[in-house]
Amino acid sequence: MQTNFFERLSSLNVTADFKISIQKKQNDAWLVSVLVINDKVEDDAKNAIPPMILQGTTHELDEGFFPAIEMPAQKTATLLSSMQQYLDELETAKQESKMMREKEDAEKKQKDERSKKFEEQMKKVAELEEKEKYGEAIAQLPKPDKFPEHTEEIKNKLEELKSKHGQLSLL
Repeated sequence: MQTNFFERLSSLNVTADFKISIQKKQNDAWLVSVLVINDKVEDDAKNAIPPMILQGTTHELDEGFFPAIEMPAQKTATLLSSMQQYLDELETAKQESKMMREKEDAEKKQKDERSKKFEEQMKKVAELEEKEKYGEAIAQLPKPDKFPEHTEEIKNKLEELKSKHGQLSLL
C-alpha cells in the first residue's frame, strides 16, 4: 500500500514542526490532534496555541484531513515566525539602545572632563589675575580651539586681561 501523506504534508510549505496524535474511537471513528510548533521560538506565548482537533471516520479523514489543516497550519507557522522576528527585533533594539546610552554616557563623561579642565585653567587665570600677573594669566588662558563651547568667554577674558595688562605697563 502506498500513501502520499508526507508529500501532502510537505506541500503545505509550513516552516514549523507538527505533533500529531491519533486515537481510535468507537465505530470506525478517529480523533486526530495536530499541533503546529516551532521550538526555536523563544516566546512562551507559543504554548497558548491550541492543537487542531479533527474527528471522523477513516474515509472522512482521508478526504478532509489536509484541506482542514492547511490554512490553520500556515497561519500558525506565520504567527510563530512573526513572534520570533519580533523578539529578534526587540533584542536588536535593546542592544542599539544600550550602545546609544553607552555612547551618550561616554560623550557626557568626555564633556565633563573637558569642562573640569577648562574650569581648572580658568581658576589658575583668576589666581594670576588677583596677583596682577596679567601676562602670565593671558598665557594660562585655555585655547579656544580646545574648548569651542567657551570661545566667547575666553575671548572676553583675553580682552579684559589685555586691557589690565596695558594699564599696568602705562603706570
